[in-house]
Amino acid sequence: MGNKKLVFVLTASQDYLRHANEDEKKYTAVTNSLFESISDTYIPLLKMLENLEKDNVAFKVALVLPPMLCTLLEDPVVQKQYNDWLDKKIEFGQKEIVRTASNPELLKLAKYCFEKNQEDKLAFESYGQRIIKKFGEYQKKGYVEILATCGTDMFLPFYNEMTEVINAQIEAGLYSYKSFFGEVPDGFWLPLKGYYPGIEKNVKNYGFNYTILDTRSFLFSEIEPKNGIFTPARFINALGALSCDPETEDEIYGEEGFAHNSVFRNEARDVGYMLSQEELLPFVEKGTSRYALGYKYWNKAAIDEEELCDANGLENVYSPADAFECCERLAKSYVEKKKEILEKAASYIDKDVSLVVTIDMNKLRKNWVEGIHWIENVLRIAAESGIETVLPKTLIGNPFELQRIKPYYGASSGTGYGEELLSSKNNWMMKYVRKAGERMIDLAERFPAETGLKARLLNLGAKELMLAQSCGWARMIDSDEFPEYAESRFKQSINDFTAVFDALGSNTVSTEWLTNLENKHQFFPWMNYRIFSKKH
Repeated sequence: MGNKKLVFVLTASQDYLRHANEDEKKYTAVTNSLFESISDTYIPLLKMLENLEKDNVAFKVALVLPPMLCTLLEDPVVQKQYNDWLDKKIEFGQKEIVRTASNPELLKLAKYCFEKNQEDKLAFESYGQRIIKKFGEYQKKGYVEILATCGTDMFLPFYNEMTEVINAQIEAGLYSYKSFFGEVPDGFWLPLKGYYPGIEKNVKNYGFNYTILDTRSFLFSEIEPKNGIFTPARFINALGALSCDPETEDEIYGEEGFAHNSVFRNEARDVGYMLSQEELLPFVEKGTSRYALGYKYWNKAAIDEEELCDANGLENVYSPADAFECCERLAKSYVEKKKEILEKAASYIDKDVSLVVTIDMNKLRKNWVEGIHWIENVLRIAAESGIETVLPKTLIGNPFELQRIKPYYGASSGTGYGEELLSSKNNWMMKYVRKAGERMIDLAERFPAETGLKARLLNLGAKELMLAQSCGWARMIDSDEFPEYAESRFKQSINDFTAVFDALGSNTVSTEWLTNLENKHQFFPWMNYRIFSKKH
């Protein structure tokens, strides 16, 4: 009987939400989501790693930190904006402490939120404001493996016959990874686990050793995996393939999932939405969109609006202590269940068995902010229970010793096919972005060795196309999360790309326009438009 192993892969996705100067105030509500993710996901993740390392817990965890996220978190403008955002929340907290002074329970929570913001500010300063660099340090220590992914959050199956577009996205992701982490990655993360037969060729051509598939893609293989999801397999070209645990998603978000426990914090009940406009001044100006301010006092049992507005209705006030205690209980039962599954699998398989657990950190933040505390406890309890947590790259070994399979088309999005990214609300986008892709490939062929102003123009066109290819805009439109903003950003990228295309056709360009747009979109400074060239 082999060893029993658990692999945690924590994934993130991020659209390019960078606004400076006059746009900063205009898009406050939109960029608020980026700053919330820093406070509720990335700083807590680093604190989790610090706690586990300090306590000498034997743990390993994999992360997917996409290029757009790394770019934003390394941007001095964004770093200053986040610092200012924390200062604003701390100042608002002082006002909340005064407002809730007559109610001991709410006052206690106001102070809790206030102190959390202070702690985040201290942590951010202790990292030198460089969160990505700190994650890189944990990779160097061997606790963390960071997987590469596409340049932007593109759903690859939608472009399965556009080889040059696929290659450009993979190449952009590889360049970004090397620039941020200074290493060559082993694994490549397919955004939303979007797989189509043949993508393994593109991934392997760039030197990656493995990828991770949705359970359905893996199990519906033309060649049945003889050990199911419990051992890795390989494609015909020796790229390793890992399958993920199919149950964790439902265990967290299902009807009776962990995230729905009434003891946890109600993320929808933020004072930014509940207080009067006058009470929010000057933090939220009149006539502007409301947004979450991070002061949330109610648990998930709190539904009745009258109860929430009643100062005496304190039955459903949030208790952090109770929530964290519940996380510990849930972590224990989760590990026990996974251990039982692994032991049963090991009784049938004469080699090491493993479960690969993938968790979308954006979804976790929006639905279960205590989820990171749960993950920390899972890692602690697993170490005590004799289950080894390992990095995914260690499972591959010699790929030629793995069973060869032919996986099926699939994704972790929608019902397995990413259909919400091409819904009745957003399907109009596809014809524009695909046409722009065809034009970019043509430009790379027509101008194979440009320098100077033309090269700058072509590089800008490549970057604008990659922004438009991000499925985040389609997802925001489908879910009605800032749909007008997402539509505007998508159209702007398409229009900017078209302006590049027209300028090259007419051999005229406004240097001022080009410089302004380069300054506005400060990502991929290494961009070389030739990544869209055909590989002959």
